[in-house]
Amino acid sequence: MHYGGDYNPEQWPEAVWPDDIQRMREAGVTMVSLGIFAWSRIQPAEGVFEFEWLDRIIAMLHEGGIAVDLATATASPPPWASAVYPEILAHDESGAVYWPGSRQQYAPTSPVYRRLASELVTRLAERYAQHPAVVMWHVNNEYGCHLPLDYSDAARDAFRVWLEARYGTIDALNAAWGTYFWSQRYGSFAEVFPPRKAPYSHNPGQLLDFRRFTSDALLECYLMEKRIIRAAGATQPVTTNFMGAFKPADYWRWAREMDVITDDCYPDPNDPESFRASAFQRDLMRSLKPEVPWLLMEQATNALNWRPTNAPKAPGQMAALSMQAVGRGADGILFFQWRQSRKGAEKFHSAMYPQAGTRTRTWREVVGLGAELAALPELPAGSCDARVAIVFDWENWWAIENPDHPVVLDYLALVQRWYAAIHRQHVQVDFVHPAGDLSGYRVVVAPHLYLLTAAGAANLTDFASSGGHLLVAAFSDVVDETDSFRPGGYLTQLGPTLGIWLEDFGALALPDFGPGQAEAPLSSPQGVVTGTLLAEEIHLDGATVLGRFEAGRLEGRPAFTVNEVGDGRAYYLATIPDAAGAATITGHVLAEAGVAPVVPGLPEQVEVAQRGDVITLINHGASVVTLDIDATDAVTGASVSRPTLAPFDYLLLRDVAAANTT
Repeated sequence: MHYGGDYNPEQWPEAVWPDDIQRMREAGVTMVSLGIFAWSRIQPAEGVFEFEWLDRIIAMLHEGGIAVDLATATASPPPWASAVYPEILAHDESGAVYWPGSRQQYAPTSPVYRRLASELVTRLAERYAQHPAVVMWHVNNEYGCHLPLDYSDAARDAFRVWLEARYGTIDALNAAWGTYFWSQRYGSFAEVFPPRKAPYSHNPGQLLDFRRFTSDALLECYLMEKRIIRAAGATQPVTTNFMGAFKPADYWRWAREMDVITDDCYPDPNDPESFRASAFQRDLMRSLKPEVPWLLMEQATNALNWRPTNAPKAPGQMAALSMQAVGRGADGILFFQWRQSRKGAEKFHSAMYPQAGTRTRTWREVVGLGAELAALPELPAGSCDARVAIVFDWENWWAIENPDHPVVLDYLALVQRWYAAIHRQHVQVDFVHPAGDLSGYRVVVAPHLYLLTAAGAANLTDFASSGGHLLVAAFSDVVDETDSFRPGGYLTQLGPTLGIWLEDFGALALPDFGPGQAEAPLSSPQGVVTGTLLAEEIHLDGATVLGRFEAGRLEGRPAFTVNEVGDGRAYYLATIPDAAGAATITGHVLAEAGVAPVVPGLPEQVEVAQRGDVITLINHGASVVTLDIDATDAVTGASVSRPTLAPFDYLLLRDVAAANTT
């Protein structure tokens, strides 16, 4: 179990370094990420490299028994680079330059940036590929975080090349984008631009392809550096840090190129429900590469600095959220950062070694967590034995949030709502790509798959006909991969499986929007459900009605249906439920599929996670709970009977037998 964080010794005089090493040993640190923002220290001018300081700190860490996750330092080019080569700077959609003075201001497609980055990585890899302290390579940092879309001339040129590779001919592009609309037909790829600032709406096919291109362009940068590292003879794992469900980068595609998934996660202590969002993020990271444990690369020990208000973590909350990651598949708990900065934009961001030193609660909790992680037994990799999966698709995310739709939808928030509904029922969840392997699941929830490819539709249909329980929610199977309607209307692929056909979407008024129908109540097998945003007009074509709209323009019409298909069932919900409604609908489907909680009878604020045969229980609530269970402590091997969990207490257990909770 790795333990540590980002270490930035270049920000400190060398006289501080020995104290850092000593304190790291006290805290139980096993690994640090080194050099993430050190480009200007390593290369103060073009052609000038200074590695001696890096040699010294790596040697000191190695002597202290601390491994190094060595970064390539390419995330923040130094001022000299843009002063000599201003063409490496990115531009916004209006053509304004992102100037130096912050970080990540480079254009990922700039040939000059890529050349300079390659030269830096080549020198680093040649020097440290065989160093015994280096156990992992950390490429760049948080790709696309602050600058997710670049509209520069470099991006223009690269976008044209990408489009030609995708479509082959300009006629094929015109057909895909439907460019006779608004007289947008192109005569050559040289006429195509990124979707820069325009008088009105852009072509949706262009917007979707620019998202695809941007994700691919960032991935090209990662792969360029990984190839250099491998060419130098390095055999250590190579990775870059993800940021949960991050819209600009299709992490399904990226995950194939990662030796290990690493993630940065910052739940908000001001939100008592934020632990569900962090659980969502951990399950997504595990699902991206389920056969390999992932690493929590960044989190905060206490307060942040970049929200409008930055609450501290409650006593024990940092350890509880760390164990949440362990319970959901992590084999490393790391932080940003080791020593709290005295200068710069993140000086108020908490760290493992705080400004106020070792007398602080933060320091005591850091040391305590290090000892607890060191005492953990070996945990099984990957598998959580989930029987429920939620379909999550980046390309659909990009398409569904294009403008000019019946209603504005926040795809991530809606998927998180479905996840939270199942999480509250203490059922383990995986995430899957629409065309991914569904064979191990009893229930698959496919919420709002506006863009659904033929392969994805066939996969979902096969799942249901093979005995699975498929739940599809409104605004699904609307367009193809070019963001175009298929002939025949909507639900043209899933309609026969669902046993319905869809006439229209029936947008509802947004909250506080003004007069109009804002909710669509419907009956369901477990009570009334409040629908929002859409009340679709569907017609039966073999399905059975489970619920009907009870008011509004569709009163009495089908709202929730089920269709027997092959050996399984396919459900359709013709609206978007609120949080309580999502729990009601999923509760019905889970019960019909015979999916039970990991541990039954737990209150909502007690989280349960399964990792192989190890069950993690965490009390995220404000009250003490006593659990009516018998089990074996997975750390000590001792018997456990009716344990009590104070707020943010946790247990790792085996052989759990549960009845009721008080």
